[in-house]
Amino acid sequence: MKPSKQLVFVFLFISHSILAQVIEPSTEPNQTQKLLIDRGYGMFIHFGVNTFADVEWSDGTLPASIYNPTKLDCDQWVRVAHDAGFRYILLVTKHHDGFCLWDSEYTTYDVVSAPVKTDIVAEVAKACKKYGLKLGLYYSLWDRNHPTYKDKNSKKYVDYMINQLTELFTNYGAICELWFDGGWDRKVSDWSLDRVYRHIKKLQPRCAVGVNHTIELQPGSRKFALPDSMTVNNHYTFQYFPSDFRLWDPKISHKLDKKQYLHEGRSYYLPFENTICLSKRWNWFQKRDYRPVRDLDELEELFYWCTDIDNTLLVNVPPDERGLIREHEANAIISLGKHLKLEKGKELPKNGEFISLNNKIKVSSVKDNDEKSYGGQLAVDGGMQTRWIAEDTLATLEIGLNPKKEFNKISIFEYQDTRKDEGDSFSNYRTNRIQSYKIDILEDDVWQTIYMGDEPMGDCKVIKFPYSYQTYKLRFSVLEAVAPPSITEFNVIYMN
Repeated sequence: MKPSKQLVFVFLFISHSILAQVIEPSTEPNQTQKLLIDRGYGMFIHFGVNTFADVEWSDGTLPASIYNPTKLDCDQWVRVAHDAGFRYILLVTKHHDGFCLWDSEYTTYDVVSAPVKTDIVAEVAKACKKYGLKLGLYYSLWDRNHPTYKDKNSKKYVDYMINQLTELFTNYGAICELWFDGGWDRKVSDWSLDRVYRHIKKLQPRCAVGVNHTIELQPGSRKFALPDSMTVNNHYTFQYFPSDFRLWDPKISHKLDKKQYLHEGRSYYLPFENTICLSKRWNWFQKRDYRPVRDLDELEELFYWCTDIDNTLLVNVPPDERGLIREHEANAIISLGKHLKLEKGKELPKNGEFISLNNKIKVSSVKDNDEKSYGGQLAVDGGMQTRWIAEDTLATLEIGLNPKKEFNKISIFEYQDTRKDEGDSFSNYRTNRIQSYKIDILEDDVWQTIYMGDEPMGDCKVIKFPYSYQTYKLRFSVLEAVAPPSITEFNVIYMN
């Protein structure tokens, strides 16, 4: 018995609806976005000619001959990711320099022209399958090597991108995510994003596509909206449309991050993908000198912060010139995963209830008496780009709390002075201001000290108490500082 034309039509419609994941106006995540949110935690891998030149960015003129890893082991990269509890890999396939980590038919500036000709994309894809991780790809729109990029007819370069993306999306199995970067170098219209996006969706419908600096302050302004601005639904517009998720690398999302953004007057749901470096010096490509990693406390708190409220986190863990992830970095990121008790198939852990968010604040002083720019309220506003700055080195901050609510943890993100590395525009050194401090709670109108610290706070200070406290007022007092104290976020938390 043949199916009726109506049944065939219904089947085809349902099949198309299941497969079609082109973003549409919605107040809820579609299936592609749900998969992105469920993955939640990925390892970013920067590797290429820049690794061998000891630089972050290069201009496309570095010879392919310098790319020469002596102990290349992509399996080790993915094994480290697996052991650390990551759910997916995001591999840089082509950075702004244009050097490709696969054998591309459309350029000679790739691994095949280098001493070590291993197809990195293929090896990482194979390892991801072996260890059960999803594979995502980073691809720079900006290409400082290929001649068509500078052609006045932008279609020629878009054709080149389409050809390369077809290689990447047909030769290496399932790709869960595509991460575009470098769009600032040309007009938005030059990228033909609608064409590129739909081509990707045709090849792999469930791949989530994002473009760095997704959201702008006003239509056509080319002024990017900071994550701290993204606390209002249906206020800001897409700079790069279509996109399945928001990016502003390397900014951190707001605690009250909102998900609705406008394009041509219609509202779209967009989660945010956060990116951070494992390195304390904030370098993306590995450098010849060995560098310290971020403190475990800071990594833990950033993990909670960035994977909360249906957002995701990428942590950059780059291989070195040998083609290996360094042991001290592998140990650090694996230790974080074990500390967080990450397990495949289980939901990512949460931080707890923030009982101080946007509560009433009283501070001893404010820099230049400028409450709007530096006021105490900015220490509890949930934004990572705002901060309280005191006028004096000895300073206090009092937070009003609900006395009916318990807390057993405090996390403090102290602003640190930064000094840029002379060798590149990204790496930096961070220095604490606060050297000693204490925390008191008010009990029966008497301040009781519950914590004292007599050393610099580090990247992020986390204080876990053996039992819970309740109070209507908490005081943070700086006892010694080398400069006026500044706090990005002071969080009072109850963890179950």
